[in-house]
Amino acid sequence: MASPCEILFAIDDRAQAERLLHLAWSEATRIEHKFSRYRTDNDIYRINRSEGNPVRVDEETANLLDFAQQCWEISEGKFDITSGVLREVWRFDGSDRLPSAEAVAALLPRIGWEKVSWKRPLITLRPGMEIDLGGIGKEYAVDRTARLIFRELKSGVLINYGGDLYALGPRQEGEPWAVGVDDPEATGLRQIGAVNLSKGGLATSGDARRYLLKDGIRYSHILDPTTGWPVPDAPRAVTVIAETCLEAGMLSTLAMLQGNRAREFLEAQEVTFWCL
Repeated sequence: MASPCEILFAIDDRAQAERLLHLAWSEATRIEHKFSRYRTDNDIYRINRSEGNPVRVDEETANLLDFAQQCWEISEGKFDITSGVLREVWRFDGSDRLPSAEAVAALLPRIGWEKVSWKRPLITLRPGMEIDLGGIGKEYAVDRTARLIFRELKSGVLINYGGDLYALGPRQEGEPWAVGVDDPEATGLRQIGAVNLSKGGLATSGDARRYLLKDGIRYSHILDPTTGWPVPDAPRAVTVIAETCLEAGMLSTLAMLQGNRAREFLEAQEVTFWCL
């Protein structure tokens, strides 16, 4: 879940700004340590190595598991935090190396939230299964950081963790923050538009940086857990503005999972969005 971190303050007090930056960094680090699947000293590791035994989790972890289950239900199984095992065969490095159909199919028995026993506060995975909260962890960190800073400052902050943002009010002079919308054809080099953000969350999902390209076909890293393969006809990028960064991230990801019905899905949510 680690990503570049940028926090912009509309305040003149340098000491206060440094204290708030330390607060934000500490919270982001805490969440990274607690929920990263790459570590060997947290509950995610214990759950993924539980070999069919139940694991008791705390309230914060339980809340995220509840949210992940809601996403799974809303998406009809296409958002699934057990699908991370697909990384064993998929490497989205811009190359043309696709896994074999047999290799993908061999992983499907280890995927499926419906196979998980989740009875708060106990979670039980079948042997060989794993969970990965990376799909919601970064957006959660943004919102948590925003809430902590709001207690201190009340307004005037833009939090940016690798393109997932939250605005806690306008700039010092009352103007909104100007946020560019990246062009997936020239990511980091060109923008296709901009949005004025005074309060709320913004998140983007897309294949600009993680993809495979073979025989003229671009394969997105957005995988359908029911097939193990990239979602066909998915947009290149979806950007959503919502009340929280977690909500924006959920909607942008769910839209990508809808494939060619992404725009129709977003229009039904009545949110501001860009679908490219």
